[in-house]
Amino acid sequence: MQASISHATPEDIPGLVELAVLTFPLACPPEVTPEDSTAFVTENLSAERFAAYLNDEKALVLAARDAGRLLGYCLLVLAAPSDPEVLEALDQGRAVRPSAELNKFYLHPDAHGSGLAGQLVEAAAGAAASVGARSMWLGVNNRNVRAQSFYRKSGFQTSGRRSFRVGSHTFRDLIMVRQLVAAPDAGAGAVPGAARPGEQ
Repeated sequence: MQASISHATPEDIPGLVELAVLTFPLACPPEVTPEDSTAFVTENLSAERFAAYLNDEKALVLAARDAGRLLGYCLLVLAAPSDPEVLEALDQGRAVRPSAELNKFYLHPDAHGSGLAGQLVEAAAGAAASVGARSMWLGVNNRNVRAQSFYRKSGFQTSGRRSFRVGSHTFRDLIMVRQLVAAPDAGAGAVPGAARPGEQ
């Protein structure tokens, strides 16, 4: 699959919410109840939250489409982390600062195995580098072996742990770090090789 990856726009918000509702539970361990999952999505992945992300100069939302169908998205957070465990993990992973967080990364089940995940993570890396990030980090559930394997193949290395709460459950996520090559000639906020809003 050769998807089109671009910066999300306000028109994408309903589709992003629909995709979030579908995909977030799929990444959760079995003990996370549907009620827990719904509460998390309502708090973090609602239309209001996506609108806030799109208006935040310290955030970038990328949308991946095939033939116009929204099949994936990711959220980059450009602000420096404040969690001491994350900071320690970045130091252990020798993450070159500034470091961008790959905060959300989800694909529609129909796109699993299509190559879209690789395209999207490379677009995220390019977007992060284009606005000055020298490394990229993420948190992944310690029991999500499939995701961990994908991130390792994509150049991430485990460097520590952090606590992550969903409902009444507190998980010890792995922190993974990938160094980036700076792209000083790319336009601010550009996604190298991808269309910007309004372009085809």
